[in-house]
This record gives sequence, structure tokens and C-alpha cells, in this order.
Amino acid sequence: MIFDVKIIISLKSGMLDPEACAIQHALSNLGFETEYLNNSKLYSVGIKADDAESARARAEEMCDRLLANPVIQSYSVEVTE
Repeated sequence: MIFDVKIIISLKSGMLDPEACAIQHALSNLGFETEYLNNSKLYSVGIKADDAESARARAEEMCDRLLANPVIQSYSVEVTE
């Protein structure tokens, strides 16, 4: 069975995000005031697995081994059929 997996990679709280700061500043210049702005990456992956838990485990392994830097980033995984 193929599972649709959404992986979101974000900077951990307290980490400096210059890109988000620049976007927030530009939005402010355009008249869009925001209290905060965070930048994340979304990966949409099709994973072949026997069940949702196996697909989740595989996605988490991808994050741990390649997609996320555990020192400065956190990730979340959502699995659907």
C-alpha cells in the first residue's frame, strides 16, 4: 500500500531565521503587520509500506538521517492513505 506522507521541517524555537525576519519586515513595509512569522519546509512523499505506522517510522528515519538537522530543526510527520 502507498501512503501519502507530509513532512514539515522547522527551526526549533529560539533559532535565528533570517529569511523569516526579512519576509516579516517586507510584509510590514507593505502594511501587513504580523506578530511572528516562521519559515518551514514541506515535503510530500509517497511511501510504500504495510501499514501507517511503518510508513511513519520510515519517514522519521528519513528525517533523522537526511532531511532534518536535529541540532537546530524539528519535524512533524502526517501519514494518510
